[in-house]
This record gives sequence, structure tokens and C-alpha cells, in this order.
Amino acid sequence: MKFIFGLIIFLLNAFVLKAQRFCATVEQGTVALQNNNRIFNPTENTLRDTVPNEIINIPVVVHVLYKTAAQNISDEQILSQIAVLNKDYRMLNIDALNIPAAFKDRAADCRINFCLAKVAPGGYSTSGIVRKYTNTAAFPANDDMKFSSKGGANAWDSRQYLNIWVCAMQSRVLGYATAPGGDALKDGVVISYTAFGTIGNLQAEFTKGRTTTHEVGHWLGLKHIWGDANCGSDDVDDTPPQYYRNFYCPSFPRVSLCSVDGNGDMFMNFMDLTDDDCMNMFTHGQKNKMRAFFAKGNLRNSILNSYVCDGSLATAGPLPADTTGPVNNAASESKFKIKILSNPVSNSIDFSTDDATNLQNKEVALYTVQGKLLHKDVLKKSTHHSITVSHLPAGLYILQIGSGKETVVFKVVKL
Repeated sequence: MKFIFGLIIFLLNAFVLKAQRFCATVEQGTVALQNNNRIFNPTENTLRDTVPNEIINIPVVVHVLYKTAAQNISDEQILSQIAVLNKDYRMLNIDALNIPAAFKDRAADCRINFCLAKVAPGGYSTSGIVRKYTNTAAFPANDDMKFSSKGGANAWDSRQYLNIWVCAMQSRVLGYATAPGGDALKDGVVISYTAFGTIGNLQAEFTKGRTTTHEVGHWLGLKHIWGDANCGSDDVDDTPPQYYRNFYCPSFPRVSLCSVDGNGDMFMNFMDLTDDDCMNMFTHGQKNKMRAFFAKGNLRNSILNSYVCDGSLATAGPLPADTTGPVNNAASESKFKIKILSNPVSNSIDFSTDDATNLQNKEVALYTVQGKLLHKDVLKKSTHHSITVSHLPAGLYILQIGSGKETVVFKVVKL
């Protein structure tokens, strides 16, 4: 009977053209268990335990990887997603009113808050949003987007930040996440740019930011509500067993083969795979499971010791932005038509402009990546300028031209 039921579901899904939510966390988690290169010990950061009923603050860095203008999503779209997380994890979402009466007493305020980081590694001030051009048209769910060497962006210290990579994804994948305890260099959440936030170029069924709510749930240790097996267990007592995942927007009640009563599946739970319009709750059991990972000695405890959402703790200037487009030996050009003529460099940093007035009276400064000032000058009216760097050791340096809203920043590699 179970085989026949499963076959019917498969056939129905095969012939329905409407988009389904596809979460690759299970597949990715299996690979992670086989290739676990964990580099930090959860007992290294046990300065304090959770305080009963405290609001846990999670600093977030969003790595936007783009090849096209559409993929380079706006700050407003990113902020809309952070707002969704803060509503969903505090049960402040308006659609919580739609929770069926049978499940209302199980719905929980998880008392978890999310904030864009204000301090980057190295002490730089930041908006918590990092943008990077990539030559990769769409990433597979194999973690390539988490490494600069593979066209992505390296993770920030996962003991202090929740890393979220937003990019174009191959196939039907909307997102996936790492569970607590995985490789620190890959730790975080990956979301398709077409399912991130509530504004922008989004897929019709995924316009309320619930893909990220779902995947962050995995990052906080939750399983899919059906336990990733027919009538499986998600290790949470107050989520009812269900036969399989649910797509689209079922009608309540939806009774499956292993339902314990007439209330059936909790398909409106954030850890099922229904459309954004139908997701609206976590349970108390899920809340307790997620919060337990922040307890002393557990796998997310180090986040309690992270204060990178406090911008007053920044010790260096703004985090340099990546130049628009690929960085190579060809000339790179800023929005003010200032060109770095060669990058990497050996003896000097040469930059120019077609109009000499673009650089006239502008301040130029060269910094180490730690923010130490190496050179400072005021430019004269000229189309070409040069800074000698032959005396500097090989490495990465930051060139800043101008000030205020007319600031241009380049990353320069010294050979």
C-alpha cells in the first residue's frame, strides 16, 4: 500500500508543471558527512551559556555572487529577507493568524534575532553585504560558491557569522544549508537569488522569503518535518508524523498514511516544502532543539560570543568593495572613470582618467588590508598618476581615491 501511495505521488509530481520547492540540504548533508573537514572544536568558545529565554542575536553576512545585473540583487531586497527572518523566528509574521486551531498552541516564538554584521574580519566596518562578480553563470549545489578559487566568495569566520551566499543555482534548487558540526569553511546557507527576500525578480511561489527561513532552520539543526523518510522522525515531539513532504498549498486537514489523528500533516510548518504562502510556524519542540545548539559546549555556542553587529567595535575603515567585473591584468575601471592600468603590480600603482578634472584635488591613500596607512597625497590636475610600491612586500593592498560619496576603492595585488 505504501509503495502504491508513493508511486501515485511521484506520478502526480511528474506531470504538474507548477514550480515546487526543492531543498538540497539532505543531499548536501550526506556529502558533508562523507567529507567532514571540521577545523574548530565547539568547546573552544564556551565563555557563557544561554540565559533562560534570552533573545539570541545571530550576525549575518550576505555574499552576493553575480554574473548579470539581475543577479546583483539590491540592498533593499536583502533587508527585506532579514526582516522576514526576524518576523518568522519571533512569530511576528502576520500569516501566523492562519495556523489551524489544532496547532495554534504548538506555535512558538523562537526568540532568535538576525542582524547584518557591522564589523568584518580584520576589524573593518561593513554593511554586512559583500558583492562579488563571478564568471560562473549558475552554481551547482556542491559548495563551489563558498570559495574564491572556484568563482565564489570565501566564508567569514563561521564561529562569529552566519554566512549566506546568494547566487544563481543550477537545476531547480532554491537553496541548501549545512547542519551544525560541519566544515567551518563551508558552514552557512546558500539561496537562489530568485527566492531571497520579498522584492525583486522572484519566482511566483517563493516571494515571501521562506526559502531562507527554511534553510536557516537546517543551519540551526532542524530536519525536514517528515524526517526525510516515509513516516520518518524529525526528532521533535510536537510535530506530527507525516508520510512524505508536501508541495504547493494543501487544504487543512491533509491526512497521510501515518497521521495519528484527523488533524493530519503540519504542512504549514517552515520545515515542510510547501509554497511561501502556506508556511507560517515553528513549534516549541523545534524552538528548543534550535536553541539547544547555543548551549555551553554545543555547536553554535560561539555565536553568543560574537559582537560583530556592534559597529562601534570596528577598528579599521570601510571594508573595500570588489571592483565591478573580473580583476585581471587588463585595465579595471571605476564608476568615476578612474582606471587602474595594471593589476597585479610590481613597482608602481598606475591609475588614470580621460578627464584630468576627475582626479584634481582628490585625496589618494594606500592601506594594508589591516587598515594601516602607507601613503597619502592630494592629486594634482593630471590624467595620470603613479604611486611607488617597489619597497612594499608582496600581498594585497587597498587603494582609496576620493572621499565621502565620491570614494573609489580598489584592491591591488603587489607581486
